[in-house]
Amino acid sequence: MLHGEMTDSSDPVRVLGVLAEDLDDYAARMPDEAETASLFKQLLADDSADPFVRERLTGHFTASAWLVDGSGGRVLLTHHRKLGIWVQLGGHADGDRDLMRVALREAEEESGLAGLIVEPGIFDLDRHWIPEYRGVPAHWHYDVRYVVRTGGSEAFVVGPESHDLAWRDIRVLAADPATDTSLRRMADKWLRRQAVAGEEEGEA
Repeated sequence: MLHGEMTDSSDPVRVLGVLAEDLDDYAARMPDEAETASLFKQLLADDSADPFVRERLTGHFTASAWLVDGSGGRVLLTHHRKLGIWVQLGGHADGDRDLMRVALREAEEESGLAGLIVEPGIFDLDRHWIPEYRGVPAHWHYDVRYVVRTGGSEAFVVGPESHDLAWRDIRVLAADPATDTSLRRMADKWLRRQAVAGEEEGEA
């Protein structure tokens, strides 16, 4: 299920408008990443080919889930079968322009968890290079990340796209220099967000 107001996915213009607004909002909240957000806006505005399908090998959108447990202290990661590294859950849009829905779907499919809740608003952006694999040329992924929370059991099921899944302590990820750069960035963002939330609770 989607948490918050759902975009009418039958209206593609509205869906794209919401994504553009979310990218602008992200750039305003994360001024150090405004240049990255601008690259995503450029891809969104490029009508030379559909940026939401994997066949667009000059670059295309993907969506990921920062899937946190009920305590907010752990994130579910996958040891990706194709990439061979620990990363957040996610995948290709495959024509779906509602990237928040894509992130939720990928989280459900890759974890086997039910009752997940996705938060509106972009949590992180990452443009990264995907190496050639089984005849598919190397290309750019424009990955849009959303916070997804568990809403029930946290007993995951390892799917065919993963070597393994694991709940990882977010503080440990943030402190470990061996952690993937984008994972450390997300861990740092999450910890800052949790700290702010704790301060606000203390003031209430």
